[in-house]
Amino acid sequence: MLLTLPHILTPDEVNKVSELLASAPWGDGRASAGEQAALVKNNQQLPHDCEAAQQIRALVLRGLDRSSTFFSAALPKRVFTPRVNRYGGDANYYGKHIDNAIRALPNGQKVRTDVSCTVFLNDPHDYDGGELTIADTYGEQTVKLPAGHAVLYPGTSLHQVKPVTRGHRVACFLWIESMVRSDEQRRLLFELDMNLLRLRQQHGESDETTALTGVYHNLLRGWADT
Repeated sequence: MLLTLPHILTPDEVNKVSELLASAPWGDGRASAGEQAALVKNNQQLPHDCEAAQQIRALVLRGLDRSSTFFSAALPKRVFTPRVNRYGGDANYYGKHIDNAIRALPNGQKVRTDVSCTVFLNDPHDYDGGELTIADTYGEQTVKLPAGHAVLYPGTSLHQVKPVTRGHRVACFLWIESMVRSDEQRRLLFELDMNLLRLRQQHGESDETTALTGVYHNLLRGWADT
């Protein structure tokens, strides 16, 4: 399932990110890539523990926490520490790749990368190129979103960032280990949850919505690993 999430960051938060990035120390993006991905990766990345990275990470995580749609779609169990990257100049692309299945947090805890998330930190008119293309069973999708908007897609997807030919593209990316490992099961739960929400908004509570809510939670009880 590929899903866009508008307004994960507020305009004030986007402005704060721009201020933080004005003097941020960029490093080689290949530092976080697996052996195969490093062969096709050519971008820049903020050092994991620099002040700008820490503050941007906190803003992004707070934004995602505010989004009930993010929770319903990803059903997060663990979140890998978000990172910030930049494409432009001589470091302007990331070729086709699939992310490593398992990532290790600084404390040694392992995170399975069920869901990938990219939060765009500057607007599309700031740069040319830089489209995120994602290929999966739903075909190939091209994503280029306004600042503060995000996209979720399965970590199993083949994806790339096309070359940036003008300006810079800046984004925050992270992975989520979901309580529900299967993308298909997560999609069914999300569709059921969203349609239940619409039924409640249109008709209020009823015996039928109560029963369907029970179906949702019983499916989640059967499929989730907490």
